[in-house]
Amino acid sequence: NMERMNRSVERLHLPQFDGEQAIECIKELVRTDERWVPEGRGYSLYIRPTMIATENTLGVHRANSALFYVITSPCGPYFPTGFKAISLYCDETNVRAWPGGVGDRKMGANYAGSVGPQVEAEKKGYQQVLWTIGEDHELMEVGTMNLFVHWRNEAGEEELVTPPLDGTILPGVTRDSVLELARGWGEFKVSERKINMKQISRASDEGRLLEIFGAGTACVVTPVSRIHFKGKDYVVPLDPANPESQAGPVAGRIYKTLMDIQYGDVPSKWSVLVN
Repeated sequence: NMERMNRSVERLHLPQFDGEQAIECIKELVRTDERWVPEGRGYSLYIRPTMIATENTLGVHRANSALFYVITSPCGPYFPTGFKAISLYCDETNVRAWPGGVGDRKMGANYAGSVGPQVEAEKKGYQQVLWTIGEDHELMEVGTMNLFVHWRNEAGEEELVTPPLDGTILPGVTRDSVLELARGWGEFKVSERKINMKQISRASDEGRLLEIFGAGTACVVTPVSRIHFKGKDYVVPLDPANPESQAGPVAGRIYKTLMDIQYGDVPSKWSVLVN
């Protein structure tokens, strides 16, 4: 997280900082705010490091002063009505990011422009926007999450695929965690490569689509149940063994594993302990 933030502030020509020192400061903040840490699975203290320019002039130029601060906020379960799969509207007009832009950096500019398309998707009866780019509608992200597709590809291989970090995709920490977990299982092919909606629609029609889900900090994993593309709804399978399930086998397994790590039920090198 600190390395990614340093890459983001570098893009804005804000000052670099020592990531290890920042983590120690965050630990002290968490100790101070200990009484605000909620108990119970699904509850957490959300931690958001932030940096803004503080120069007292108005203009478009490199800032000579900046403020690095951290916001903490108690959070309840991301899904207040329960863990449920969502529907996506494939936006054929707007794009989240573009080559040479800042889509791979964590900054507010990447989110402000998504508000309007999100509102329009909700008006059409869908919960999130599926972002694509180009004439082939290459998949980018889902809402504010990284996107994963579990399918049998054109070669007949079982594969988990996510768009590559080509400068338009945010290098999500949860994304990296999902990839490392799935590769560690060694049960199917795991790829970072381009994939488009034509391939998804064809896989759906041919019964090769197994699961689609988003992954991000707050939600951890969000399964997808259907996608609207060019006037048609494509149903995305969840768990064929359990019609009541709101997640496919892979998404559900990843969600449980990451939650076990986050709550300390399973020891992990990813955990940062605050004593």
